Amino acid sequence: MGAVVEVKYFNSFLLKKTIRDTLGPPQWNGSTGVPKNVAGAYPVFPLTETNAEASWLIEESRIRGGYNNTNISYGVRAYLVEDQPNSSVRFNSLIYSGIFNSRTGINDTNVFSVADDITKSVDPANGSIQKIYAEDTNLIVFQERKVSRALIDKDAIYSAEGGGSVTSSNLVIGQIVPYAGNFGISKDPESFAVYGYRKYFTDRNRNAVMRLSQDGLTEISNYGMIDYFRDEFGKLSNTDKIYGAFDIYTKQYVVSMQGENLQDTYQTLAFDEAVKGWTSRFTYKPDKIFSIQNKYYSTKDNKLWQHNYMTGFNNDRSIFYDVYYDSSVTFIFNPNVSLSKNFKTVNYEGSTGWEVTSFNGQREFDVVDSSNLVYSYDEGGYTQNGIQYYAGFHKKEGKYKANLVNSSGATAKEVVFGPSVSGVKGYYATVTITTDSSTQVTGNGGKTRELFAVSSEYVESAY
Repeated sequence: MGAVVEVKYFNSFLLKKTIRDTLGPPQWNGSTGVPKNVAGAYPVFPLTETNAEASWLIEESRIRGGYNNTNISYGVRAYLVEDQPNSSVRFNSLIYSGIFNSRTGINDTNVFSVADDITKSVDPANGSIQKIYAEDTNLIVFQERKVSRALIDKDAIYSAEGGGSVTSSNLVIGQIVPYAGNFGISKDPESFAVYGYRKYFTDRNRNAVMRLSQDGLTEISNYGMIDYFRDEFGKLSNTDKIYGAFDIYTKQYVVSMQGENLQDTYQTLAFDEAVKGWTSRFTYKPDKIFSIQNKYYSTKDNKLWQHNYMTGFNNDRSIFYDVYYDSSVTFIFNPNVSLSKNFKTVNYEGSTGWEVTSFNGQREFDVVDSSNLVYSYDEGGYTQNGIQYYAGFHKKEGKYKANLVNSSGATAKEVVFGPSVSGVKGYYATVTITTDSSTQVTGNGGKTRELFAVSSEYVESAY
């Protein structure tokens, strides 16, 4: 423990400098006893920068004194001898100061007594401490390769059977207990986000996105995205950043990976606890992302932007930083896995304004069959001889249907029946359906597009 030692009062002194620009003895602190041999006491005329010399005089700061009066010695000066005075960086340690109490006026936040045990260290093998987060009466410590919790103002006593009980203690930081699992936050503390009792962060060293909850650590990147995060994290360099935040408006954890080697230099996507999966990719690259109250914000080029902003009936979706982006969904048709199929149609349930920009059937390892663009209901409509036709989707019994027209060249052993060949061949098909740029959807809040289900009719391929 630190000790307070009462010391005697020692006077302090001020060193003054005076420049005389008039004749006569200088008057200093009520005393006229400044001798002529003091430099500058009696200047030589005419005054110049050379002969207008300075008088250096010592004045007691607390006790009135005159020149050549009774001297007061400096007394004993306290100092500390350190064997190793050089500074050191303890990357795996926590240090705390004295207490702060606004009610009693105690503020010892600038006091770091070397006589007290004011440091707490974690295992240096798990890397440096990147972030600490206070939750209730515990402190969560995030290292590069480990996550631990430290007790605050208490300690734990364990029995021989392994059970533990908490007891009060005068320790500021008590015992540090690691969570099960060798996961940390790497060097990306910006990826940390919290909502309720859930904490989210990334561990690029292990290609993982993590959630810390009451049941411990969970690798949420395993929900259908193992390969994706393995590939994308592997492209990041040491200088690339990963930002994370919890979108309190949509109740999603948003993570943005930003690096030179990533596609379009960034990837921004969201995880939803309600479906236990990654629901969306976004076409915006934020500088910072965060939530305040019930709103979600991001910053870009020193500007603050509010997301999910609704203005009357003109609720334009997919607009980020005043730029509109088409929304798209990519999925795979793979019914009857072992059967080589000919996909004849594409159908969907939802609102108007969707078009199929890509329909690719995988026939062999290096052979792909593709279709032409399938226009949306509004963009594909045209009139000829007074009759309404549709080049893309047409509406039938509340659903939108369209035939697939093959755009690939003929291959060996393939029978072609004319210039417009219907259907796309393949064991499975990868499909991308996108919002068009012109359809105005009314009655549902501006340009809202809804998509409930997509299907395709197929037959067994004959080739």
